[in-house]
Amino acid sequence: MAICATCGLPDELCVCEEIAKEQQMIRVTHDTRRYGKTVTIVEGLDIGDIDIDELARTLKNRCAAGGTAKEGRIELQGEHRKRVQQVLQSMGYRVQVV
Repeated sequence: MAICATCGLPDELCVCEEIAKEQQMIRVTHDTRRYGKTVTIVEGLDIGDIDIDELARTLKNRCAAGGTAKEGRIELQGEHRKRVQQVLQSMGYRVQVV
């Protein structure tokens, strides 16, 4: 049985990721790229505590959009600020839409 080094609980009961979700303030913004393409940007994620690739995969599936996770932020193709906010809040994150 493995013990979490951070919280001291068994891995099955580890609450580190839940605590990390509550402590972070995630910013959701948008940017206009070449040829007028809009990109939704999710910033403020702590890479050490959260699996950013898994979160990006979830957001891409829920928004039915392409995107990528790089340099500690998630970029989704298109305007998805409201939908991303709803999904992240349902997952337990604190979200600020800018």
